[in-house]
Amino acid sequence: MKLNSLQDLLIDELKDLYSAENQLTKALPKMAKAAASEELRTAFEEHLAETETQVERLDKVFEQLEATGRGKKCKAMAGLIEEGKEIIDEDAEDAVKDAALIGAAQKVEHYEIAAYGTARTHAELLGLHEVVSLLQETLDEEAAADEKLTKIAESINIEAEAPA
Repeated sequence: MKLNSLQDLLIDELKDLYSAENQLTKALPKMAKAAASEELRTAFEEHLAETETQVERLDKVFEQLEATGRGKKCKAMAGLIEEGKEIIDEDAEDAVKDAALIGAAQKVEHYEIAAYGTARTHAELLGLHEVVSLLQETLDEEAAADEKLTKIAESINIEAEAPA
């Protein structure tokens, strides 16, 4: 895809996000299964449902832009997910592994927050008010997920600190 305009760039960014969210729907169940903490497992499962809704929201955005979400692989998300797989495969104490899983998940959230914020700003500049609203809704959810992970980390990191 040749990027000739801000609209082209926005669509390219959205395709990247679409790929990222779809990759995440496959990774979150594995992260949930690997979590020892019930609270963390539940957070991953809840975020999976939220991520599925975010994919549907992106479908609406593409519909409004008369574009498709297909055709691009988000390499950043692929790398973040690969790091998460390494943690899942690691031989570690439960609390330590959970702390590492939270760190991996927060890297994902921070990437998504940056990407959605950029896309939202481009949509604002283009005067795409409905797109802005849809992207802001997801951006708010990603920020809330990050905050939730931070709260869970506060107790899990203390457990991980204690010698086994």
